[in-house]
Amino acid sequence: MARVLSLGRMLRTLSIRDFVIVDRLDLEFERGFTVLTGETGAGKSILVDALSLVLGERSDAGLVREGCARAEISAEFNIEALPELARWLERNDLAGEADVCLLRRVLESGGRSRAYVNGRASTLQQVKELGERLVDIHGQHEHQSLLRAAAQRELLDAFAGSGALAREVEQAWRLWQDLARQRAEWERNAEALAVERQRLEWQRQELTQLAFSAEEWEALQADHQRLTHAASLIEAVEYALEALSDGEGCALTTVNGVVSRLGAAQEFDAGLKDILDVLEPARIQVQEAVYGLRQYRQRLDLDPARLREAEQRLDAVHSAARKYRVAPERLPQLLAQAVLRLEELGGGLGIEALARKQSEARDAYVALARELSGKRKRAARELSTKVTDAMQTLAMAGGRFEVMLQTLVDGGAHGSEQVEFQVGVYPGASLRPLAKVASGGELSRLSLAIQTVTSEVAEIVGRMLKQLGKRHQVMCITHLPQVAAAADQQWQVAKRELDGAMLTSVSALSQEQRVAEIARMLGGVKITDTTRKHAAEMLGLKP
Repeated sequence: MARVLSLGRMLRTLSIRDFVIVDRLDLEFERGFTVLTGETGAGKSILVDALSLVLGERSDAGLVREGCARAEISAEFNIEALPELARWLERNDLAGEADVCLLRRVLESGGRSRAYVNGRASTLQQVKELGERLVDIHGQHEHQSLLRAAAQRELLDAFAGSGALAREVEQAWRLWQDLARQRAEWERNAEALAVERQRLEWQRQELTQLAFSAEEWEALQADHQRLTHAASLIEAVEYALEALSDGEGCALTTVNGVVSRLGAAQEFDAGLKDILDVLEPARIQVQEAVYGLRQYRQRLDLDPARLREAEQRLDAVHSAARKYRVAPERLPQLLAQAVLRLEELGGGLGIEALARKQSEARDAYVALARELSGKRKRAARELSTKVTDAMQTLAMAGGRFEVMLQTLVDGGAHGSEQVEFQVGVYPGASLRPLAKVASGGELSRLSLAIQTVTSEVAEIVGRMLKQLGKRHQVMCITHLPQVAAAADQQWQVAKRELDGAMLTSVSALSQEQRVAEIARMLGGVKITDTTRKHAAEMLGLKP
């Protein structure tokens, strides 16, 4: 099958140093649907493993490239479309450059691991929470993974073409459960929460009525300072005007007289010109200063009424700041926190609104789960028949495969039923869970049968991923040529030898190189003209 990464937010770069068999790798990502292909063992999954680590997965010292002291992985995301995540970063003191989230993970060869968000040391839990918001990773269905219930469910949904619907069901379930928890919390702590909500309502109402902003605080302080010292300012301005322009023997008159006399004397000695050149700008500047002072004096009046207004406003702001024990400039932030907490307590609407929202969320979940169940039932019948038919040619003649859907009374995050693959490996054998009856060889053949059947829908999967890539950034590791042909861009992962060590490299493929790579995926080691032609035709298909 394929390993798919759905990046709702734009991954810009991924840098890897000394990780497993990667010495140095710097990748720049594009929008749309990208596939990574290459021969088995080339290291395709290492890229996803590296990204998983930087997104909070647990590590071990064995991931550091042999002979190196440490491995380092960093990833840069564009989070412009995630204002909620930006606020989360702010609340956790992890904000960095606007619209950017930079994650870095360092693994020491001794086993120690460190994580950083926007250059700040962070806990693994914080990084993991960020990772869940940034990337969805859907794993490949290897032989042993067929034994896991989650892998069986995902395979059925892929066959049914209901992967997107399954994600909607999960989101609807989580919303319903979140509202149920809020309601339960409210009911358990009804009295305390009611008191808190009332206090926050008063706080919100009072601070909203105050209508105070950080910008107003600076202007208000400046106005109060000017109005309080208006008499001193008027006195200083009038003294300056008297000395410069209005008084007897004022500076402007004196300078004008000096310039006039020296200008006349210049006729007798040109050496005075340099001195006049110095005095003339001074005369002009004194004149400009006089004009400025007169305009300033016209605007400057003793205004007891405005002073009282400013003092009353300052008093109101200071009173609110003292009441809530914060600095005046933090009052707007306090209001924002009160509004957010009210939303957490049910949008500030009370237990009745919570109950109504919970009921609406449950109805939405039930409707989506019912639609998903219908698709799963139809797909389960078809998949059961086709895999059973394929088993007959794989040394399992008379065997039977069945996709069982066991109803969950109260539903769950993944729908209204539990998916379980059951098999009878010989004629007349009763159906039993796959994990309990299949040997390693049987499991391998069953995996081949299932992949043979599901490959019939590979082109459809490719088209769906292509469509998803129009809305999200999508990366896919695949062995299926039908999926690779649908991509907007294709990278090839390969091994190279350096100083006796095998290392992984990644290169973007041109259109001609894509033909060769898809031909290899179609025909194996030996590439013929026929496989090349088929590959070229596949790349020419419009999704």
